[in-house]
Order: sequence, then C-alpha cells, then structure tokens
Amino acid sequence: MNMIEIKQPGEYSYVFSRYLEPIVKVQPGETVAIYTKDAFENRVSKETDLPSKIVDGNPNPQTGPIYIEGAEPGDTLAVHILEIEATRDYAVSAHMPGLGGLAPTSSTPMLNEPLPESVWLYKIENGMVTHNEKMSYPWRPFLGTIATAPKIEALSALTPFDNGGNMDTPETKPGNIVYLPVNVPGAYFFTGDCHAGQGDGELCGFALEISARVTVKFELIKGKAIKWPRIESPTEIMVIGSARPMEDAARIAYSELIEWMCDEYGWDKFEAYQALTQIGKLSVGNMVDTYYSLVAKIEKKYL
Repeated sequence: MNMIEIKQPGEYSYVFSRYLEPIVKVQPGETVAIYTKDAFENRVSKETDLPSKIVDGNPNPQTGPIYIEGAEPGDTLAVHILEIEATRDYAVSAHMPGLGGLAPTSSTPMLNEPLPESVWLYKIENGMVTHNEKMSYPWRPFLGTIATAPKIEALSALTPFDNGGNMDTPETKPGNIVYLPVNVPGAYFFTGDCHAGQGDGELCGFALEISARVTVKFELIKGKAIKWPRIESPTEIMVIGSARPMEDAARIAYSELIEWMCDEYGWDKFEAYQALTQIGKLSVGNMVDTYYSLVAKIEKKYL
C-alpha cells in the first residue's frame, strides 16, 4: 500500500482556517499517515510539568491544513479512520484551575478557590493505559479533534462546530467513517488531540492525551452537502451537534439524524421522530469546551 507520511513542517495550527498555507495536497483515495502532538504540545512528561507553567493556555495543536484535490463547496469529505498508534509509551491528563465540568470556570468570578492543579501520567502497555493498580483502562484510541475549514471565519482549535473541530467524541475511532462538510475548495482538513480513551463528557477537561500516528483514507462524495458532522460505524449511523445550551446540541444532532434517515433510508420524518424516541441513543462527547458536543445514534438494524 502506497502510504503518504505527513508531519507538520513548521508551526502547528491553533485555528481551523482557509487562510493558512496547506502543508500537503493529497488525492481522494490515497492513504495517509498523519503525525499529531497532544493537547499539551508534548510538553508534559512528568508530574511536576504543570501545564499552567509550561503551556500557554490549552493550545490543542493541529496538523494541517491538508488540501484534498478536487474538493469543492457542497461536497462531503469522508474520512476513513484506519489506525491510531501512540508515538510514545504514556498518556497524560491533568486537573487545571478554571477548567473542568466540576470546577469553577476561569471566565466567571467565584468566591471559592480554584481546584488544585495536578498532572496524571498513564503507562501504555499491553493494550492497557495504567496510572496505578486501581486506575487501569483499556486502550481505546480516537481523534479528539477532526475538522474541515469554515467557509469564511477562522475558529479556535478548541471549538467544536458544524465543521467538526474539538468534538471529543470517542466515536471518531478506527473502523469508523467521519463525514465532514466541505466549505472551501480543497476542504482544508485538520486533525490532532488524539486520546488513548475517554469517558462521556471529558469531565475534567483532559482525556488520556497522547501524541500519535493516525492513518486515514480520504474519499470525496461529490455534490452531497451535509450541515453537521456525521459518523458511520459498522453497526450505527450518528450525527454530532455542538452548541450551548446542551439541549440545542441534542436538537441539532437528532434533527440532522432524522434528515439522514429520510434522505438515504426512505423514512418519513415523523416516523423517524417516533423511532428515535423509542430506540435512539444520545451520548455526550464533551461538556467542557466552548460548545458542548452531543452524538445522536441509531443502530443500522432498525433502518
């Protein structure tokens, strides 16, 4: 198999933008291996490496943009995630003041003190990610961030939106296909923020953060426009909605899933609404980012 190896030639990107120079151009159908840094820019390697002291905020570096030949606005970019390999033998998480689902926010004044900062290291070995005997979890890698460029504006790499972005959904994993809208010529694809695993919501704000080699294959679906990111697994179809408040994210995800069911599976809109009420699934990708990401799902056996 002819493999293209892609490493960021200079500064990593911290925005999703059409105004950056592409780092490489690839053809649809080509298989590429993309090297990514972790959310801490690979700067945290021991418990004394406090992110607030050595990292400027939460940078979330991205590899890209990657220009997809032939991609035009109104197309859909299908990203087949083939493999995610850690490029080191440990994962990192952290508790940071002002960040987390159970922490006082940095943007709103509070009377209580911030939570203490700490770094948590996990050894990656034999299919497990281990901090200690009690805290040992299976290797479950996925792409925390995967996106195309917005049509006009530049968005922070911390932001999930209709172009994809920092959705932190464990469903963006090997074996699944992520469908992203193409808003600009060339699509301008970005990815990074790989995780060795994560629970629903990414509660403290950091999953099992890793640097990685990500193998994907790009496919173009010409003339097929989608409004929000979609995911297809061997057993489910899913749509991701990102918004605040959280119920708006759920509404986006479920309404777009109904549209998918109607357009491609022949469902009546109100039958789909009723079916999702009874057997639909809803999971939380993140509850700590600039927007919340929710994933609406239905198993293919019901379609």
